[in-house]
Amino acid sequence: MTTTSTARQQSNFTNTITHGDCIEVMRRMPANSVDFVLTDPPYLVNYRDRSGRSIENDSNAAWLKPAMKEAYRVLKQDRVAIMFYGWTKIDLFFDAWKEAGFQPVGHIVFRKSYSSKSRFFRYQHEQAFLLAKGRPPLPKQPLPDVMDMPYSGNKLHPTQKPVPVLASLIRSFSLPGETVLDAFAGSGSTCAAAALTGRKYIGIELSDVYFHQAVDRMARVHERIVSRSSHAGISTP
Repeated sequence: MTTTSTARQQSNFTNTITHGDCIEVMRRMPANSVDFVLTDPPYLVNYRDRSGRSIENDSNAAWLKPAMKEAYRVLKQDRVAIMFYGWTKIDLFFDAWKEAGFQPVGHIVFRKSYSSKSRFFRYQHEQAFLLAKGRPPLPKQPLPDVMDMPYSGNKLHPTQKPVPVLASLIRSFSLPGETVLDAFAGSGSTCAAAALTGRKYIGIELSDVYFHQAVDRMARVHERIVSRSSHAGISTP
């Protein structure tokens, strides 16, 4: 495949959210084509929130290994991915990451001020692994591996992540103009964070409901960016 055709193939997904199975969508993307992966996949726990909302493919792991394999393939060499995970299924996630080729190089705990569930403990944190493809360079100003995670409100999605937290990760592990992939886009929080920090984004979402939520949200985000640029006297492409 020529450089021109690869770029054209990539442009079909850039700054859009695609409705579909992320495995099939990523298979249509060129290898080594995204600069950073930041995603929050289903935790394999059959989660339902208080209003009864659920997440597709959250009750089986059939998708996990092929999805991680494709995420590794499309990530550029010597770059990183950050993936949230459910601690009760860490063996499955770790096995899938290692089999795909990822090397764990860091772990992040996101401290919450509220409890999402209570059993032996009150659940007041989220967690993610930093995964490397090859030997990525170290960030100039490393983030702490424990961060506060404000409550997002979960209005658009049952496990909605706050944009400011995702934006800090994007700034640390990518540069303006680079491409951020979220293969489990949900309501589009990662895509919003990427756009607001001057990055390109590729989002993929299986659920029809959340896909439309994400598309509508990104339309509002782009309006905000245009408005912000016009007030600052900056022309947008």
